[in-house]
Amino acid sequence: MADSDRTASLMTPSKLAQIKPRSAVSPAAWLNQMAADAGHVHVSRLRELREEFQAQALLRDFSPLVSELGGVAAALARLDFGLLQRRGWWARTTGKSRSAGVEFAAQFEQVELVTRGLSANTQGLQKKQQEQAAATELAVLELEVEYRAIDKIIEQGTRWLHDMRNQLKARAASVDPAGQDQLKDDAGRCEILVARLKALRAVSSAAQQTHQQAQGAAARRAALLQLLRQALATNLQAWQERLSALATAAARDTSPVLSTDAAMEAHRELQLSVKQAIADCGQLQAQEKALAESLQAFGAQLEAV
Repeated sequence: MADSDRTASLMTPSKLAQIKPRSAVSPAAWLNQMAADAGHVHVSRLRELREEFQAQALLRDFSPLVSELGGVAAALARLDFGLLQRRGWWARTTGKSRSAGVEFAAQFEQVELVTRGLSANTQGLQKKQQEQAAATELAVLELEVEYRAIDKIIEQGTRWLHDMRNQLKARAASVDPAGQDQLKDDAGRCEILVARLKALRAVSSAAQQTHQQAQGAAARRAALLQLLRQALATNLQAWQERLSALATAAARDTSPVLSTDAAMEAHRELQLSVKQAIADCGQLQAQEKALAESLQAFGAQLEAV
């Protein structure tokens, strides 16, 4: 059966009567099949798109990033700036100043090692997500196109039913006994299309819900990637530069008074960026969960069609 024939059930009653089946089946059976298959092509494409969304979801896993960010947050909290405050004359005389500076430098090296791991991993994540973004964007766009096409079929089918039922009422008032069977066939075809349109409405609603969740998840992913690429990367670089200089000076004990203000500010900014990234990851994971649930409901509706 040609795909173009599947829309026959949505034509006007007069045009519908002129259509001839292309296979050796009865006209009634063929027309009934047309009603039962309304929107078939679009439903098939929606099934494929749902599979694409599920396949894309398997490629996304932000739990390693959440774990890495948590490790960085814990490491940053362990860096003790209080060690640099013990730098008076007596501390320098007894050597405590130098030992405190060496300890601070050692702490910085440990924390920096953790932050460098975060920097490398976030760069890899950004590249991977950017590669997947184009495919996701196309799938989201196609999903909207398909469910809108189904909505048009529903509108056409509703008008067809209205016209057909009006004709059935007019025919019922004057039909002879020989035409009763045809009248029953046409009424039955209306009921077939009623059931089909009901199923299509459920599919369209589920598709729209999935479309909404997919758009929300895509926006969350984009926001997280922007945070990693801009605020976090910038603050991480500033932290490494300022803390490295401070740790070197502290370890060498080259100055009785170390200026820690700029380094501590960079430290706070990085902590805030990491905290924000962790929060954004949590929101994204919640959005991904909602998308997965909508895909499951979408699949159930597609199975019912």
